Amino acid sequence: MIWQRLCFMHWPVSAAELHKHLPPGLTLDTYHGQAYLGVVPFLMSDVAPRGLPTVSGLSTFTELNLRTYVINAEGTAGVWFFSLDAAQPVAVRLARLGFHLPYFDAQMWSAQRGEVTEYASVRTHKGVTAGAFAAAYRPVGPAFESQEGSLEAWLTERYFLFSAAGDKIYKGPIWHRRWPLQRAEAEIRLNTLADLIGVKLEGKPHLLYGEKQVVRAGLIGRVRG
Repeated sequence: MIWQRLCFMHWPVSAAELHKHLPPGLTLDTYHGQAYLGVVPFLMSDVAPRGLPTVSGLSTFTELNLRTYVINAEGTAGVWFFSLDAAQPVAVRLARLGFHLPYFDAQMWSAQRGEVTEYASVRTHKGVTAGAFAAAYRPVGPAFESQEGSLEAWLTERYFLFSAAGDKIYKGPIWHRRWPLQRAEAEIRLNTLADLIGVKLEGKPHLLYGEKQVVRAGLIGRVRG
């Protein structure tokens, strides 16, 4: 798959507040003691199982996730998703079934105006806390690669995801080259995604922009219980 026009928006939040929403077997990962909660809007394209062709109407869609960072009992660091909103119902159901990820149906809209990406989403999934997001963002300055040990690397260079089904924890690998990043500017007009976990995202976030990334995701495997 290809991820395009992505904006990493991260807010520092209370580690204790986030940790209580994690399943047993995972602990919160922090950067110099600080926890972060991220909102990441982007466009997915060329989504298909390896070796199979893309499918018109199914392989390109907008996605928006609410995420933090965790470590499992084996010491593997990765991403934990509180929600993944998507505008493709089939992809939502396949990801929920095959990867145990909290994908939710949403009505979404995105447009490109020069360097500016306009983006809006309203969650429509039945039985789930409402969540809405609207923003405009753009890259600023030259592209760069994050340095080892930097906050930028810690936020973006993640090569595993975790999910859960009941008391079972799953881990899946993600492969991509190092992110070509740019600084970013954003006007966030509406953001209630973190209402799902009772957190209010206030103040200015740390912003990074990624224009394009080719990504492969492996099958998940059970790692606990």
